[in-house]
Amino acid sequence: MHVWREFAEVPADDLAARRTVVTIGNFDGMHLGHQHVVQRAREVASEVGADTVVAVTFDPHPIAVLRPEHAPPTLTTIDERLRLLGGAGVDAVLVVPFSRDIAAWTPQEFIDRILVGALHAKAVVVGANFRFGNRAAGDCQTLREAGAERDFVVEAVQLDGGPQVWSSTYVRTCLAAGDVAGAAEALGRPFVTRGTVVEGDKRGRDLGFPTANVPVVPGAAAPADGVYAGWLTRLDGADGGVRHPAAISVGTNPTFDGQRDRRVEAYVLDRKDLDLYDVEVEIEFVDRIRGMVRFDGIDSLLLAIADDVERTREILGA
Repeated sequence: MHVWREFAEVPADDLAARRTVVTIGNFDGMHLGHQHVVQRAREVASEVGADTVVAVTFDPHPIAVLRPEHAPPTLTTIDERLRLLGGAGVDAVLVVPFSRDIAAWTPQEFIDRILVGALHAKAVVVGANFRFGNRAAGDCQTLREAGAERDFVVEAVQLDGGPQVWSSTYVRTCLAAGDVAGAAEALGRPFVTRGTVVEGDKRGRDLGFPTANVPVVPGAAAPADGVYAGWLTRLDGADGGVRHPAAISVGTNPTFDGQRDRRVEAYVLDRKDLDLYDVEVEIEFVDRIRGMVRFDGIDSLLLAIADDVERTREILGA
């Protein structure tokens, strides 16, 4: 898959000869709705005789530029988004470096500069609620009218999911409520967080439940504070990509004073021999076990952890 991070990187002359099918969106999280739009773009490419499907996305998120105080937590980094777009079937991605200058483009400027000038679109496939251009003045009808003049067809894919329409906002809402199962249903896969394991307070090791600690990145989405069942996979390939069953805690560890930063702490069931410091891992959330609780003492905490581990076994069948 080709990735173009600047307009100058797009091989416009080559695309002019082949024409493209273009799909546009933030694609944060690449939920099932996004996947269905990409799937339809591939089908349209076959119908119109184009061999290249290009996804146009934006980095950073437009709201982070225009109203940073209202910017939503991101479900995926740009690199994760690119990987998921490639897995969904696009041939190339144009990452638009979003700025206030680009936000000021009229819908016609967006069409002329990106869809026609850079990508030579033969067809454009977007979600039915797609808006673009300065003050979101453009919509699917705007695209259709321009396409009639500039020789491209437009297909608006109806939003799907139900009774709640699948969207990045819906996934964030699920995560904020700790509903990782609901988020997984909309994503078409479990929600995951990735990061490098850092040295923690080693309290888990002292209690007999050593954990791999991954900080929650500011601005990134994470499940609500609580305990979850899931899986941990190290990404350095050292153990062949084995998925390890894990009891996962998200939060600030309220039983102990001093910790203020939110962390994801994963205890791999029955393993006290894993050395994961400085290793990049992926932590996958399957189901919520309970909310975060401040315990009165170590004994009650240990009883709760033991119960969390057993419930994790039941949920994962581990």
